[in-house]
Amino acid sequence: MTDGAVRTSRPVTPTTILGKELRELVEALDAGDVGEEFARRLRRARDLADGLDPYLDRHTTRESSALAELSRRTHELDWDSRTVVSGSGPLEQEMLSGHVEGQALKFLVHMTGARRVLEIGMFTGYSALAMAEALPDGGEVVACEVDRFVADFARECFVASPAGSRITVEVGPALETLHRLSGRFDLVFIDADKTGYLDYYQHLLDSDLLAPGAIVAVDNTLLQGTPYADSAYRTANGDAVEAFNTFVTEDPRVEQVLLPLRDGVTLIRRVEA
Repeated sequence: MTDGAVRTSRPVTPTTILGKELRELVEALDAGDVGEEFARRLRRARDLADGLDPYLDRHTTRESSALAELSRRTHELDWDSRTVVSGSGPLEQEMLSGHVEGQALKFLVHMTGARRVLEIGMFTGYSALAMAEALPDGGEVVACEVDRFVADFARECFVASPAGSRITVEVGPALETLHRLSGRFDLVFIDADKTGYLDYYQHLLDSDLLAPGAIVAVDNTLLQGTPYADSAYRTANGDAVEAFNTFVTEDPRVEQVLLPLRDGVTLIRRVEA
């Protein structure tokens, strides 16, 4: 390269390569160039997309038997028959944090040395139990859940695990629970109603619930791409997540990184004054 020209970065990650392939495939389709080369590249794009999550799963430490059983029981339930609880939304098995994200949360507990963890939005308890498994003796997970049915379901699953006794489940609207909690938390995981994210975040930052150096991990901050997708695919939850992401990005009290883990996980920490 000469004359001081700057080379454009080439895509080198699975998602950026997939994006490039799909952009050029759309251009070829619009131009009517859909021969064998088009078919070959379309198959490559399919394999990049379909193969990523299973590959991550295969090369992540296996989940405990208690977590595997909790996952199995969650997937067997008929969630379509459940009545929606005020303050929640329709429940589905896909709301389970799952193997790879559960292991990432366990790493966060180990890396931060957390002894006290707060979870806002528990569902059937996979992430709560994963974090509890990583806690030292005397550690505690306080899990907030608005739906009593799933709270009771989770408690039944926790009994089968030695780490289950480290989990305290608080049933009720999460913001009400936050207002009556005391003590400080080393790690907070938010995975509740998306329209409530900003309220939960603001309360955490404005209260004394965060210990010095605490990390706040927020799930679904990519929300199936709806925060940044074409407006035809936007949803109320996607708009809420985008508003949350923008607020955190512009908040001088914190620094954050948004990771493309599962449906997006943002890690946030308060910047020391």
